[in-house]
Amino acid sequence: MKKSFYLSLFLIASFNLSCAQEYDVIIKNGRIIDAKNKIDRVGDLGIKDGIIQSVGTSLSENKAAVIIDAENLIVTPGLIDIHSHNFHGTTPNRYLSNSFSALAPDGFTFRTGITTIVDVGGSGWRNFELFKEQVIDKAKTRVLSFLNIVGSGMQGGKFEQDVADMDPKSTVEIIEKYPELIVGIKLAHFNGYNWLPVDKVTEAGRLSNRPVMIDFGGSKPEMPLDSLLLHKLRKGDIYTHAYANVNGRTPVVIDHKLSDYVIEAQNKGIIFDVGHGGGSFDFSQAIPAIEQGLKPNTISTDLHTGSMNGGMKDLLNVMSKFLNMGLDLDEVIASTTWESAKAIKREDLGSLSVGAVADITILNLRSGDFGFVDTKNKKMQGDQKLECELTMKDGQVVYDLNGLAAKNWNE
Repeated sequence: MKKSFYLSLFLIASFNLSCAQEYDVIIKNGRIIDAKNKIDRVGDLGIKDGIIQSVGTSLSENKAAVIIDAENLIVTPGLIDIHSHNFHGTTPNRYLSNSFSALAPDGFTFRTGITTIVDVGGSGWRNFELFKEQVIDKAKTRVLSFLNIVGSGMQGGKFEQDVADMDPKSTVEIIEKYPELIVGIKLAHFNGYNWLPVDKVTEAGRLSNRPVMIDFGGSKPEMPLDSLLLHKLRKGDIYTHAYANVNGRTPVVIDHKLSDYVIEAQNKGIIFDVGHGGGSFDFSQAIPAIEQGLKPNTISTDLHTGSMNGGMKDLLNVMSKFLNMGLDLDEVIASTTWESAKAIKREDLGSLSVGAVADITILNLRSGDFGFVDTKNKKMQGDQKLECELTMKDGQVVYDLNGLAAKNWNE
């Protein structure tokens, strides 16, 4: 009888405790930065069933099963990388389309705070469904796509010069079949001296109500950049590799001066994306451009095997470069959260709004003496560097550098 009595008390207490726990997780004492809601203050977040339920202060620790103390750390929406290459496969000599230079996402996302990544151009209308089956459906990371206007995707060389394979109608048909996964259309690496590929990709963008992303250049002589930005692209279209200085492409800074039409284009609504990559980011472009008013709208990696082992490294390294080039922390966070979400028309992401999916990143801003390298192997010294402490995707901890969400082993 006594045993049954104590068991009843235990069950009642357990029931009462579970009722009192309004949240699965509470993140306490962190500096919350949320560009959409114009928040930059110390506070708490409450999460239940994968959804943000509360953004405020002084949530009781008795109301959650898991408490994460983020004191002296930065709490942001899950980071969004809008320029990556993730159509990893085993087909030889196919560059970033089902081949070896692209990267399966989960090994490179959560540990750098990324919860959403966008493959840009790896697949086209001919092979998107293979990409979906092989990568998107198997990844824990949220993987989205800019479909290549070339049907066979970013296979390199002659494949990307095949104007006959740039089919707006077939591209739109695949977008309409998978509207939740395909957020835009990409044009890259075309070398010919004509506007036909640009016209085809913008036609697909117009028909599908999607932004286009342009990796512009390679033609000899150079195609006029002012014509592209002011007359060919629409508000909301994306000009990537904004701070590149490569052959066949007009740089935004010439003789240390930012071209006037570049600011005009940004004011018009063209989105300037970093797209750092293995060859598309030059301090001699970025530093004077920022000093003269061209800050990036979105910061992204252009992740692939070449860039990750060069000066780019990862998204946090690129963000840290911009911190040390004069952007403030709120601007850097905005450009990898809310501004990126708006750029891909996924405004359900990129914020810490009550009711939003609980994709959350906790960052540590370290002070010290750090070196940063561009794609010309030129170095810049800096005294700030971001590091990911913890990443949550859909309310679940998917990366935890120092065990913020773990209990001590002897408890």
